[in-house]
Amino acid sequence: MLHLLERVRVLTDPHRYERLIHIDVIGRRRPRLNPVDVDQYLQRIGYAGPTEPSLETLAALQYAHLTTVPFENLDVVHGVAEMRTSLDWSVPKVVERGRGGWCFELNGAFSALLTALGFDVLRLGAAVLLGGPSKVIDHLTIEVALDQPYLVDVGFGESFTQPLLLNSRTSQDGGSGDYQFFDSSEGLTLTKLDGDIPTPQYRFRRVGHELTDFEAASVELRTNPELHWSNKPFATRLLGVGTDRVTLLKDRLKLTTAGKTTQTPVDEASWDAELSRWFGITP
Repeated sequence: MLHLLERVRVLTDPHRYERLIHIDVIGRRRPRLNPVDVDQYLQRIGYAGPTEPSLETLAALQYAHLTTVPFENLDVVHGVAEMRTSLDWSVPKVVERGRGGWCFELNGAFSALLTALGFDVLRLGAAVLLGGPSKVIDHLTIEVALDQPYLVDVGFGESFTQPLLLNSRTSQDGGSGDYQFFDSSEGLTLTKLDGDIPTPQYRFRRVGHELTDFEAASVELRTNPELHWSNKPFATRLLGVGTDRVTLLKDRLKLTTAGKTTQTPVDEASWDAELSRWFGITP
């Protein structure tokens, strides 16, 4: 059945989000997306370009998000009990509070924005392989179907900065370096190439997930004291010029510009000031 899209303002919500509603030809209304204010979100990431679904739009949105919304774990470090994987947590955090977050928040919110703009989106569950082999689903990433399917991620730190073609098995430019997918019986593995040597990043199956599917992983990652998430604060984002990047770690500031990296010690007394200066976040 044919559908039209109508954006309606939810006036009963204190945050006055917008909701996308499907209206079919007989007038039946079906909520398509949890509230997300598209215009406010686009303003948050400094994006004023075309919004019609296309590869060019997708790439521009991904880069804008990586430039303005930091990958950070401050709520995890501070033990914020209210953290959830749902959009009613992640969208206000990113859009209204000017914060960043980790994969469940950033890719959750970004996938909602893409859906609201008319992109065909799947949320995928992945096992991070940076620390070695794993079958634990502990990462949320995004598949977007255009003329071909693409992998998009705004919540994996210093990773690829433009969409990757999922059907390709050859080396492809990911903006921050060359990447390649490899098939296995356990799924599709994303690798980053160092010369001809592939370094596994994460493995996933192309099966859609609900945000609630990641809640248990979120709780485990933020409450397990043996993991780095809760005791090593960090924030990182692109600077808006190629792959230039700023990263604030527990004891130093790492700045990469024009291919050169400098590291400056940061003590506890000046940490909050650097966080505010580079990321606009006030603890």
